[in-house]
Amino acid sequence: MGGKTAKIKKLRRKLKKLRGKVKALRATRPQTVPQVSPLAPPGGFPELPVIPGVRFAAIEAGVRYAGRADVMLAELAPGTQIAGVFTRSATRAAPVLDCQEKLGGDSSGGAAILVNSGNANAFTGDNGRTSVAVIAGSVAQMLDMPETRVFTSSTGVIGEPLPHDRITARLAELKAALDPGGIAQAAQAIMTTDTFPKGAGTEIGIEGRTVRIAGIAKGSGMIMPDMATMLVYVFTDAAIDQPALQRLVGRLTDRTFNCITVDSDTSTSDTLLVCATGTSGVEIGGPRSRSGQAFEAALEQIMLDLAHQVVRDGEGATKFVEVRITGASSDADAKKAALAIANSPLVKTAIAGEDPNWGRVVMAVGKSGARADRDRLSIRFGEILVAEHGWVSPDYREEQGAGYMKNQELTLSVDLGLGAGAATVWTCDLTHQYITINADYRS
Repeated sequence: MGGKTAKIKKLRRKLKKLRGKVKALRATRPQTVPQVSPLAPPGGFPELPVIPGVRFAAIEAGVRYAGRADVMLAELAPGTQIAGVFTRSATRAAPVLDCQEKLGGDSSGGAAILVNSGNANAFTGDNGRTSVAVIAGSVAQMLDMPETRVFTSSTGVIGEPLPHDRITARLAELKAALDPGGIAQAAQAIMTTDTFPKGAGTEIGIEGRTVRIAGIAKGSGMIMPDMATMLVYVFTDAAIDQPALQRLVGRLTDRTFNCITVDSDTSTSDTLLVCATGTSGVEIGGPRSRSGQAFEAALEQIMLDLAHQVVRDGEGATKFVEVRITGASSDADAKKAALAIANSPLVKTAIAGEDPNWGRVVMAVGKSGARADRDRLSIRFGEILVAEHGWVSPDYREEQGAGYMKNQELTLSVDLGLGAGAATVWTCDLTHQYITINADYRS
């Protein structure tokens, strides 16, 4: 027995060594570049306004893959106000918990945001908190700012310790590469299964002066935000105090990022930070002031643009779908019904197959928990009236629906006929490619 036990132990040691070699090879292999989503905005990454008081840098640190930038740094001017919303997941990642604790602190010093892709630093116990502390402390020392003003985010595989030493070893290079015009490189560095970098920006006139807004986002799968979405960073040179900015971001999140879904899954790492440097000198007033209304409209435009880009880059997506609910008993009921349709695998696969199966829409409304009456609701595909009064419309023809479903951009509308409640959400179809991407994600 002793000889047999010794052989088993020897085989186990060999197997452990072999597994280590395989893991090392996976960590150093170049990442496969996915084909860009057919729903990607035309023209590639947009030209965004430069935000005075913000500098960006991106490097390749080898957090998980070789051959691509995977860490970005944003340096923010002293006095920058930062607002944020985060995932409500009960298994929030260490960087999320750290950011939540730091919001609303003293803003007199500079600030920084450091983001890595490839590893989510989630469900990693004390290792996660240690990695955040080491990275934040190192960035604070390098940029001569308080550690409480360094915000970190991580995105990628859950449950593996973050190799933070690979990041801290490259901080000097990051600092040297800081550039006011480096936002496009930053957007590239935060991608995981994304097929294109996401950016949006605008310039608006307020009281005869220019205010600039620019934002970047990442997100493709594990998308049904319960706060903000995935990772989103928006920068502006407007001057606004932190409590007012926080309230504004909360309102706009509910109208933008909380109205999108790819697969009904909420991430452990979802983070949205909005940073106002104040360098324009344009003071933003309350929500009823002209400056407040103009700024809110512009910021909402940027946030909605980024949210739509996330849906357009949904893993394996070939259709961009808007779901409109009207006539609900309340706005809350309308949103329940809209999300039930947008998240239904049966609805989403019918859309992928270009099948005008309106019965699945009826099913989704019925299961949603929203108040509904079969005989009062009506369904439209685009402008085509498909069903009404509890039955298919007498004027509807199947070939009409089939022809409409061939479009890349679709609108599904349901009027519940019960009240004034309304909601709109955005989603995509569910294809075999979604399964392929997620089945192979860690291997």
